[in-house]
Amino acid sequence: MSNNRRDFLKLAGLGLVGTTLPNFAQAESHNQVFQLSQKSHIQQFNMSGYAAPKLGTVRIGIIGLGQRGPGAVDRLSKIEGVEIKALCDLIPERVDKMKAKLENTRHKPEGYSGNVYAWKKLVDRNDLDLIYITTPWDWHTPMAVYAMEAGKHAAVEVPAAKTLEECWQLVETSERTKKHCMMLENCCYDFFELMTLSMKRDGFFGEIVHTEGAYIHDLLWLNFKKDTEGGYQDMWRLKENFRNGNLYATHGLGPICQIMDINRGDQMDYLTSLSSNDFHMARTARELAETDNFFAPFAEKKYGGNMNTTIVKTKKGRSIMIQHDVTSPRPYSRLHVISGTEGFAQKYPDPKVSKGHSWMKDEEMKALEEKYTPEIVKKVGELAKQIGGHGGMDFMMDWRLIDCLRNGLPLDQDVYDAALWSAISPLSEWSVANRSNSIDVPDFTGGSWKSNKPVEITLKGGGTTKVIV
Repeated sequence: MSNNRRDFLKLAGLGLVGTTLPNFAQAESHNQVFQLSQKSHIQQFNMSGYAAPKLGTVRIGIIGLGQRGPGAVDRLSKIEGVEIKALCDLIPERVDKMKAKLENTRHKPEGYSGNVYAWKKLVDRNDLDLIYITTPWDWHTPMAVYAMEAGKHAAVEVPAAKTLEECWQLVETSERTKKHCMMLENCCYDFFELMTLSMKRDGFFGEIVHTEGAYIHDLLWLNFKKDTEGGYQDMWRLKENFRNGNLYATHGLGPICQIMDINRGDQMDYLTSLSSNDFHMARTARELAETDNFFAPFAEKKYGGNMNTTIVKTKKGRSIMIQHDVTSPRPYSRLHVISGTEGFAQKYPDPKVSKGHSWMKDEEMKALEEKYTPEIVKKVGELAKQIGGHGGMDFMMDWRLIDCLRNGLPLDQDVYDAALWSAISPLSEWSVANRSNSIDVPDFTGGSWKSNKPVEITLKGGGTTKVIV
């Protein structure tokens, strides 16, 4: 084991022996956030556009079989060139259940469970290429860093990091090890998002002026659902809401960052963030505690506000608005608004496009879809809808990841995207706590954003991976 890896394990509280729980990254002080926002970075190796050596077979270990993991196991099991070699979860029954589901397939994974360190044994195997992480947020960076130090690529659920220190750990480890760290931002592979990216590449919008993204999703009921009744293990998702900022920026942010060529031609400069008061979470906790002592520890906690609005200015003078609200009774929306010098598009409540004062008519929209539907959708879009995962975007994400690894192609999302999109949370928390004052956004690329090439949406050099249904 390398000295770097041993040092990380000590810092993260993930020693090779011991029985205590890991000492997860603690909330950074306001001063620490500010200092890390000013950090300059000398790039060791540019992971943007990096193509790792081809993998004819991608041997995968999956950690976390709670809310998201089982779907990932099912999707990945249907992709050519994948071997699911190992599964891990803290709860043994979950591992046994997924092994049973794979019993009549080509996948014969070994199971790891029973203690908080079982996942390290999985990662330490010498027959894995990719560690796929679908665990609570506290584990994301420790597991991804450990995986890269062990010589594996890491695919990690959103957000990839909770603190700026963790964001820097991901970047520095990926550059040093030359291992991919892809955040599994599935919304980059939704159908309208891919179509608008194709439109942007063709110049439909002209120069991009402003974009909007969001995660507006009424999850009040789910946050307070007990883990014994199908909720999150140890109520971890509810506990995340003790923080006050944009806690979950990446779903709305990822697709618009790709459209704006953020990290690849433009870069975030600074942001400011404001939260409303909390009108639901504390009240709900108190009401539940009146009849159920289980909720007593949550009844006097302070929660983040209902709506957080974060505004970003880019180096090229463009603007981004990102919103977060998981408690208000309102319809689901990720906004997905693109405003350019020559065109406009928005996804919610219905996908619409404009070249001026009025929306395009249905027949014009159909013509746009025919012209701008990208190759990936034409190739696996219908299969993705059948296999599922948020309407198919989850499967397209997984298929694209595997196809890139098998063909030695750069990934659509790299470690700089994982770090930058995740950094919105701690930066927004700092701004909210400081009367919405602005704070610089770190340049995780070390200046290479000026020359990095934009994300391609073609299947050039790839598209060879079959789907097994």
